[in-house]
Amino acid sequence: MSRRLPSSPTWPLLLAVCVAVLAVRAAPAADPAGKRPNILFIFSDDQSHRTVGCYPEAPDWVRTPHIDALAKSGVRFTHAYMGTWCTPSRATMLTGHHPHGVESLRAEGKYPGGTYDPAKFRFWSRALREHGYVTAQIGKWHTGTDTGAGRDWDHQIVWNRPKYPDNAFQYYYDQLIETNGGKAELVKDYATDNYTRWAVDFIQGKHRDPKKPWYLWLCYGASHGPYTPAERHLQDYPGVKVPTPADIFAPRAGKPDYVQKLNVWSKGADGQPVLKDGKDSKTLNDWSRQYQQCVSGLDEGIGKVLAALKESGQLENTLVVYTADQGFAWGQHGFQHKLAPYDANIRSPFIVSMPGKLPAGAVCNTPVGGVDLPPTLCKFAGLDLPWEMHGRDLTPLLTKPDRTGEHPVLTVFTGDKFGSDTEKIPGKNERYHGVPWWVSLTVGRQKYIRTLEEGEIEELYDLEKDPEELTNLALDPKWAERLQQLREQTVAELKRTKAPFVGKLPAVKQ
Repeated sequence: MSRRLPSSPTWPLLLAVCVAVLAVRAAPAADPAGKRPNILFIFSDDQSHRTVGCYPEAPDWVRTPHIDALAKSGVRFTHAYMGTWCTPSRATMLTGHHPHGVESLRAEGKYPGGTYDPAKFRFWSRALREHGYVTAQIGKWHTGTDTGAGRDWDHQIVWNRPKYPDNAFQYYYDQLIETNGGKAELVKDYATDNYTRWAVDFIQGKHRDPKKPWYLWLCYGASHGPYTPAERHLQDYPGVKVPTPADIFAPRAGKPDYVQKLNVWSKGADGQPVLKDGKDSKTLNDWSRQYQQCVSGLDEGIGKVLAALKESGQLENTLVVYTADQGFAWGQHGFQHKLAPYDANIRSPFIVSMPGKLPAGAVCNTPVGGVDLPPTLCKFAGLDLPWEMHGRDLTPLLTKPDRTGEHPVLTVFTGDKFGSDTEKIPGKNERYHGVPWWVSLTVGRQKYIRTLEEGEIEELYDLEKDPEELTNLALDPKWAERLQQLREQTVAELKRTKAPFVGKLPAVKQ
């Protein structure tokens, strides 16, 4: 026998109250009225904070008017550490975990091939989708051959690098593009412009339910090598002159063994450093100019995407997040690389904007990490965390950027190993592209670095007095007490995040 609802006049009232309570619970902190915000997450590639004009570290000749305008409308973070290279940074964005917490992801087959178990490596975008959002991802995909099309994303147009390794270096032209998991088609046009066009289409209402809020992860391939600018930017920045980094050539005081052995730059006939890659003899000036020309196309694309938001009337109800997977060094400490723990290698630009909801033109000096982004985006979407994440919600810093207090940022480099596969720390003969595993902890303007090789020196830098990280304070007895504190705090963070290797850390040089 079916049960009938009570006919009492109080029943409709109780039902209305319950519905109201649920609606309030689902509303994001950023909008008490209950209208859930759209989320536009722009993710560039290998882009250093030095390439963005609104950052003081950028050369005075750098021009990024659209990204600078975004900073004027929101909060710019001075010290952001999103990841160490392409795959682990993206895995962190998908899970909210450091690489050692990303279970089942592994490199497989010809580079950049990879695989994972979707039951163990879950994307938080699926929870967002189940929460009533339309989820979309456009651009570069570099996290296993399975892109999550139809499972984690309602709409997806991606360059699936792991699935088509022979096409994996076509960063700017002639890309094999998959749409919603279908058969890949060759798209010849300039990739940065393609991604922009597809993102604008989505923002303007294509491929989505207009009644639902949306989340778009827009993953540009610029400014990754081979640093190919659009033809319209080939003449940008004539006569660029870049100061030679102080320690581009060895020896490098206070640096560990692998940094001392770097030898990728030589002195040209005119004294300008030349990259020794065996392909050409471009100088540091040439490379820096070409790298920035790629950023010009990226900046234009971001400008068009933001214009589409404004023109469609969605700007004020859209949280815009812009950052990069990590930075990129050009000569600093001898590198032409990412991977290493120094700001020149991995520090990213990071700007968050939502007009009317967040401060405009604000600067936050508190260091933040990539694991902080997923819990923050969940918060804005009114979504309870679908699982325990390693990061911290940045909403308090976004609403009050000058807030004081410690926000320790752990950064971990485990090469191409993830999850349980990080239990065994490799030896010197197993370095990933010449870089050993390392962990770092940034607290305020102090950064502690521990290279995970037996008997290696530790590093400690004062990023305020020594932003170039040239003076290793760990070698100064006056800093012994602080060094010990940061060492213990780093181990505590590794334990908190259940790093499989935390009980096997190599001894440091005493």
